[in-house]
Amino acid sequence: ATMGDGKIIVVGAHFDTVTNSPGANDNASGVAVVLALARYLQDTPCRTAPITIVFFDQEELGLFGSRAYAQTLVPANVRAVHTIDQVAWDEDVDRVFELELPTATLEAESGLNDPLAILLVTVVSSEAWFELNHWAATALVAYELVAGVLIGLLVARVGQEILRRSALPSAGLYPVATVALAMLAFAVAGVVEASGFAAIYVAALWLGNAKLPHRAATAGFVEALGWIAQIGLFILLGLLASPERLPAAFATAISLGTVLLLVARPLSVVVATLPFRVPWHEQAFLSWAGLRGAVPIVLATIPLSQGLPAAEQIFDVVFLLVVVFTLVQAPTLPYIARQLGVLDAEHTAELTLESAPLDEMGADVLQFEVPPASRLHGVTVVELRLPTGALVSLIVRDGTSMVPDRELRLRHGDHLLLVVPRILREPVERRLRAVSRAGRLAGWYGEEGDPEPSGRPASDLGALIGRLRRRAPAPPAEDRA
Repeated sequence: ATMGDGKIIVVGAHFDTVTNSPGANDNASGVAVVLALARYLQDTPCRTAPITIVFFDQEELGLFGSRAYAQTLVPANVRAVHTIDQVAWDEDVDRVFELELPTATLEAESGLNDPLAILLVTVVSSEAWFELNHWAATALVAYELVAGVLIGLLVARVGQEILRRSALPSAGLYPVATVALAMLAFAVAGVVEASGFAAIYVAALWLGNAKLPHRAATAGFVEALGWIAQIGLFILLGLLASPERLPAAFATAISLGTVLLLVARPLSVVVATLPFRVPWHEQAFLSWAGLRGAVPIVLATIPLSQGLPAAEQIFDVVFLLVVVFTLVQAPTLPYIARQLGVLDAEHTAELTLESAPLDEMGADVLQFEVPPASRLHGVTVVELRLPTGALVSLIVRDGTSMVPDRELRLRHGDHLLLVVPRILREPVERRLRAVSRAGRLAGWYGEEGDPEPSGRPASDLGALIGRLRRRAPAPPAEDRA
């Protein structure tokens, strides 16, 4: 079944290959992608547009197949055409062919819900709920959210520039400074009576995706800090719960949880995602994964702190509801995610570049490891074609350090150390990412090394075809050309 204006989306690939080539990459890989897409669409009961799957022949002789098919199309009836050609080959010879589907919806939903929920519960639990009319309360919530977001963006942007231009005396201070900036956003928002949670969330989101010195060390530090915070949070919540009161709230918690899980949550997900055309399988997973985490219990502590009547009963019901349904739902989430196809494939080909400033020299030190699926494997140092002034100064391979010459070939697992003039840092990073994704001929394939891979054609199918790896050994050199 389809919805929309009836315009078709054409997805195609050509069968033939160049002379004296087995055609593994050009274009058996493209045919495999289209077949995989057709198989995926078979399990999609409702689409926003009709899909036409087509395969061409005699393309290498002069585009005869595609030209003949194009003459049969009426442009006004076509929404888009996607031709798949020379996708990839299996350099690590693990014979795995993967489809990547979008999975960021659940993470975005989690991050955007919490600040608004905290604001609403705080307003309802305070005297402002009785003193303000509905319009004033709505304006107050809107102000706190908008001001919090703007403050978070401002603090993070200014902090990013400060960190990039500073040479701190110890590498361990960069993670501390990054966390301090996020805390500063929370504090500034509190001073102007804006949402501190919105501010710190946006600031952390910005800083987490910014090009900061010692980014890998910061990521590890923040992850450890997050686990410590979660452990401490659950200990504090456990201290607030009274085992003597919990049995009396069990029946109410189960009843409310069942209604929330089977009725309220699915309806709210459908209504909230309707304008965004979220695929049904993501809606189903959002509905099932709703009752989780400590945030609902934290929200239940707000009435306790305000000393409201029945606050203890509310806390007990919410505490039991979250604990019981987390124990029931959590083991099923991986299985449900696999069945609905919302798991995110691992980007093993992406580079993680870490930098440290050399302030007096006006340069940066970049270091990275060649990932397992990176196309940097087999590329010589000279074939990197880095901008003039950038220098690969050291390579560590299997625990052995070496100063590379121009003809040294990179291997998976190599650790590279580069000294780069600060003004060339961005072009160098883009070039390294481009070669890692597309190999030494990245420019020929149109790969420019953007921070986020651009080779994910989007359509109204409700899925993005991402990185694909063939079920065959690497093709010979003439096929790669």
